Amino acid sequence: MHSLKDVPAVAAGDLVLAAVPPREDPSDVLVSNGGLRLEQLPAGARVGTSSPRRRAQLLLARRDLHVEEIRGNVDTRLRRLREGRCEAIVLARAGLARLGRLSEITEVLPESVLLPAPGQGALAIFARAADTRTRDALAALDDPSSRREVTAERRLLAVLEAGCRAPVAARARAEHGELRLAAAVFSQDGSRSLAESAASQGEPEALGEEVARRLLDRGAAALIGESSR
Repeated sequence: MHSLKDVPAVAAGDLVLAAVPPREDPSDVLVSNGGLRLEQLPAGARVGTSSPRRRAQLLLARRDLHVEEIRGNVDTRLRRLREGRCEAIVLARAGLARLGRLSEITEVLPESVLLPAPGQGALAIFARAADTRTRDALAALDDPSSRREVTAERRLLAVLEAGCRAPVAARARAEHGELRLAAAVFSQDGSRSLAESAASQGEPEALGEEVARRLLDRGAAALIGESSR
């Protein structure tokens, strides 16, 4: 069992994604010293994140920010924030929710500012493909809507041939029998971006592939390639 956003888009051949439990809110959140929202941070403020996706979108929203590398678990990042190593940090809301620390949040960042990572907020439970007994038992934990969402997002990631560290964002929503997928690819410095969206009542894999192909037709591969160098 692992956070789905950190799992490769193509699983090992002997494993299957046996269950995706109900997904947490996949939003990114800002935690700041002094309770300042993103738009209130002073010019040149230091914002900590280890994610190229977050870095690119932060710089797209605020070119004046200094986005700095910050690693470690949630407690480590919060401690470094309180020590004054930066003025704010960006975390996944889901991680804080699972730790019972939602009170740390200063601002839930809208998707128009920070579109989440593919699979963010979801857990993945894998099992051996041949172990039908375990797979049958885990099926009770599977949430169909959450699985449809992350299946579209992961298919998009696979078609783009982008890893979990690439500046790629995606958010699928399963509502009223329809699946909507919005995705974007960014340059490392946030100066360039490509965005596409589509909706379908069909298979989530097909939707993910459609949006990925649209991005590739517009030059997404070059942006991803530049960011990986």
